[in-house]
Amino acid sequence: MARLFSGVIVLIACLHTAVANAQTPAPAPVKPAPAPAAQSPAATPPQQEAYTYRAEGRRDPFLNLLGSGTEGRSTSRKGEGPGGMTVGEISVRGIMQSRGALVAMIQGPDNKTYIVHQGDKLLDGTIKTITPQGLVIVQEVNDPLSLIKQREVRKLLRSLEDAKE
Repeated sequence: MARLFSGVIVLIACLHTAVANAQTPAPAPVKPAPAPAAQSPAATPPQQEAYTYRAEGRRDPFLNLLGSGTEGRSTSRKGEGPGGMTVGEISVRGIMQSRGALVAMIQGPDNKTYIVHQGDKLLDGTIKTITPQGLVIVQEVNDPLSLIKQREVRKLLRSLEDAKE
C-alpha cells in the first residue's frame, strides 16, 4: 500500500512539471550581433551626462532623516525656568516666608535654584500648596490607559536620603 501511495505522488509530481513546462513559452532564438564596422582610431566613445539632483521642494532622499546631530535642536517643548521642568526633575532646597505667604526654593537638573509660589506651573503639573515641610504638586498623568488624570505628589524639604545621615 505504501509503494502504491508513493508511486501516485511521483506520478502527480511528474504531471505537474510537464504541465508547467507546457505553459511556459519557449525562449526566442538569439540573433547574433552584427559585426562591428571597422572603427577608425580617431573615433571616441560618446560621453555620458553627469546626473544632478534637483530638489524642487522635495527632500534629498540620500540625507539621513534623523539628522547628523551637529545642528542644535531649537524645537524643544521645554521652556526656561520652572515651567520647563518636570516634577521628577526638581528637588526642594528651602521654604521661606515672604509677605505672609510661603515660597519654595527648588533646584532643577541644571543645578540652578528657582523661587516658586503657590499656583506656579511646572511642565507636567501645578504647585497646589507650599507647606513648611515641602511642596504639594498636582501632577498631570500622561498615560492614556490610566483612569486617573491627575495625582498629588509631595516633594519634601528633607528627602529620605537626607534623613538617613
